[in-house]
Amino acid sequence: MDDEALLERILAGDRDAFAELVQRYQTSLVRVARYYVKTEASAEDVAQDTWIAVLKGLERFEGRSSFKTWLFRIAANRARKTGTREYRVINLDPTDPVASARFNDQGMWIEPPAPFTELIDTRLANTEVLEACKQAIRNLPEPQQSVVTLRDVEGLSTSEVSHLLELSEANTRVLLHRGRAKIREALEGTLKGGYSWH
Repeated sequence: MDDEALLERILAGDRDAFAELVQRYQTSLVRVARYYVKTEASAEDVAQDTWIAVLKGLERFEGRSSFKTWLFRIAANRARKTGTREYRVINLDPTDPVASARFNDQGMWIEPPAPFTELIDTRLANTEVLEACKQAIRNLPEPQQSVVTLRDVEGLSTSEVSHLLELSEANTRVLLHRGRAKIREALEGTLKGGYSWH
């Protein structure tokens, strides 16, 4: 069931629909909040405050953006108030072996990568490969993990991710490239390491 259908059910008083929405986005909300705050407990608090704000403001949600974008915007705004307001500038680290081997000093690909689909065809549904991809994302340092999760897992645009995380679009692209490169490296290792497809 899509978000809009769940929202209609919530407005009609369906508690199970709200529980389903929380289950769908709770982990991502905590991850977004964690980017701004110092502890996991603070991030959990921000996520809880976000859900309270959603319940209070749901009738005023006009649908000018997707529910997901609206939800993450609330979480980011609340997390900013709770956490640090440090100015974040991420420069390409020339000593980073993954980045330096794949990107130039402007953060652009030296050689465009082949799509993952060329590596694994239609076998991406294989649970071992999916788990390897999820683990590679979990292993990314911040803020790469947040950028990759919001852009590639949650499907937000680069502009939306930049706005939510208070990064320039250029920095967001560099972080996205670096995160994707590390995930690709992990998956390439899985694919070349005697992996047996089922």
